[in-house]
Amino acid sequence: MPELPDVTVYIEALQQRIAGQQLETIVLKNPFLLRTADPPLQSCEGRKVVSLRRLGKRIAIGLEGDRWMVLHLMIAGRLHWYAKKPQGPGRGHVRAPLLQLEFTNGTLTLTEAGTKRRASLHIAQGESQLREYDRGGLEVLDASAGEFRQRLSIRNHTLKRALTDPTILSGIGNAYSDEILHRAKLSPMAQTKHLDDEEWQRLYDSTRASLTQWTNTLRTQAGGEFPEKVTAFHDGMAVHGRYGKPCPVCGTSVQRIRYADNETNYCPRCQTEGKLLADRSLSRLLKDDWPKTIEALENAKRPESTG
Repeated sequence: MPELPDVTVYIEALQQRIAGQQLETIVLKNPFLLRTADPPLQSCEGRKVVSLRRLGKRIAIGLEGDRWMVLHLMIAGRLHWYAKKPQGPGRGHVRAPLLQLEFTNGTLTLTEAGTKRRASLHIAQGESQLREYDRGGLEVLDASAGEFRQRLSIRNHTLKRALTDPTILSGIGNAYSDEILHRAKLSPMAQTKHLDDEEWQRLYDSTRASLTQWTNTLRTQAGGEFPEKVTAFHDGMAVHGRYGKPCPVCGTSVQRIRYADNETNYCPRCQTEGKLLADRSLSRLLKDDWPKTIEALENAKRPESTG
């Protein structure tokens, strides 16, 4: 799912291309994408783009008359830009678009991989309706260490959950939370109420550094072009999506916890003092055979001696 760094780069690319341009025509290819009926979608046609804004992981396109189009790409939604004019919807991409926005100077499309339709489009009128799509999470890059600690301390959560809760922090999801916690050398299962002052400072610094670093990296990779390689997995990541691969700091195999559609990736040596966190499905299946330390895991992998 595109998170703060990805959405920031998307918005920068859109700012360069559609700010001040008139939205001439809207073609909705899949009705399930649109989640609101009033104001009507077609009422956005003929209006110029006057603002672009990030609301957590959402992209808000502001049009004349205080009309807003709010896009949430969810896991598999992606944006594509075609300069004036494409030779057909979705040209250059295998997937046909769910939405086509034709501007004066080009066309913006939204595609979604897979069969599950999770991406969404909402139309809002005015700031009051727009605020309904802001989950209220703290903007970490604009917050002090004290504000950060206070917000994460309101309720006792695991660090993984606290970082990814959109009502606590804005724009952080599964991928960058893994990277933040690895940089901070903290367990994803550590409880917020148990952190000491030094650990809070590490978490705050790591959160800001990770988000800033990856925003700059993605901006550089785009090189002024519209970002097309938006993914949750990047070669330069330390642990996210790197299960079984060596940690770039200590060389220990990266481990994971899988649940529902998500997974948490971590280094047991850098983050959990050599302990393996229990994977709900595997540890329940293996019971007493579940290895609880790096050493036990490594021993289990060694072939038995034949004498």
